[in-house]
Amino acid sequence: MPGPLAGMRVIELQGKGPGPFAAMVLSDLGAEVVRVCRTQDVAADAGNGAARMIAGQRRLDTVARGRRSIAVDLKNPAGVETVLRLAGRADMLLEGYRPGVAERLGVGPDACLERNPKLIYGRLTGWGQDGPYAHTAGHDVNYVALAGALDPLRRDHRPPAPPLNLLGDYGGGGMLMVVGILAALVERGVSGRGQVVDAAMVDGVALLTTVLHGLRAEGLWSDTPGENILDLAAPFYNVYETSDGRYVSIGCGEPQFYAQLLDALGLSRDLLARQSEQAHWAADVETVAAVFRTKTLAEWTSLLEGTDVCFAPALSLAEAPTHPHNVARGTFVEVDGIVQPNAAPRFSRTPASLTHGPVPAGRDTEAVLRDWGLSGDEIDVLLKDGAVVQP
Repeated sequence: MPGPLAGMRVIELQGKGPGPFAAMVLSDLGAEVVRVCRTQDVAADAGNGAARMIAGQRRLDTVARGRRSIAVDLKNPAGVETVLRLAGRADMLLEGYRPGVAERLGVGPDACLERNPKLIYGRLTGWGQDGPYAHTAGHDVNYVALAGALDPLRRDHRPPAPPLNLLGDYGGGGMLMVVGILAALVERGVSGRGQVVDAAMVDGVALLTTVLHGLRAEGLWSDTPGENILDLAAPFYNVYETSDGRYVSIGCGEPQFYAQLLDALGLSRDLLARQSEQAHWAADVETVAAVFRTKTLAEWTSLLEGTDVCFAPALSLAEAPTHPHNVARGTFVEVDGIVQPNAAPRFSRTPASLTHGPVPAGRDTEAVLRDWGLSGDEIDVLLKDGAVVQP
């Protein structure tokens, strides 16, 4: 069965990080996504590893899965016209350039919406299309920092450790872009008109901290890291080391679940009686930690898995795909010999799915242009002019 976005056509002006991730999600959900790469990326893709990395053309780039690729020279007027023609037939377009770059190239929202008033034009940046930082460079860690989400990640007077680039690039960026695109798609069904979606990673990360601002306003959140339930200050919501140097996660904030944990660990329920007394947390964390250091990860997993103590082993990227729960749900899948996360979420009638892995830059130029309405003669002229490239 086709996915819920089957029949939707998406143009992805290739970038790095969150933009490709958003395009991947749309592809997983059934949309036909065409990735527009630069003509010079074709040569880089055939070159050495360093050249491919510079061009963003990694052959095992799982985020590039599920879509076809065309190579277009956006410095060639005929190449610009080609993208505008494709935009005229698309439902959505995604770009992740700095503000103003798409306009200078000739494929900005005004030009594209003039060709196709129903087009949803998604713009994904770190700082947004306006504001004092809008035209400066940045990366995930910067957006997370400015949104106020990095400082709370400090531990024991050490610098804060960002959660890889998952929070800014993919959570506050790529996922926000998908939400915006789909919301605009729903609205288009009412108005019949497209619009521009400005998704900024700093906005998305800030949005993810909404609950913390509420807790802070109630006096239930301290700006001093290590004093809050969610930042590993509490004994009942923490990560503990095992005897073999591995880690387990515990999240039993509810009294009935915490009671089960204490019983399983052989600890006194006196800890339960003072669960809400923050003055005892540090000592109780050490008490619980001492018990967890007496057994291996496998032993604790055997003892606690399947109970209501709110437990899970801290698995590595290599281990997660083989865990029985993930296997049962098909959370991971192998595509073209690479194990990777499966499409999500799940749909009862129109399941999302993965069609294929990443393809070489520009591999599908001729096929895509033909499928999207260009004649053979028109394609030949574009190829001869260098406006597009077919490897």
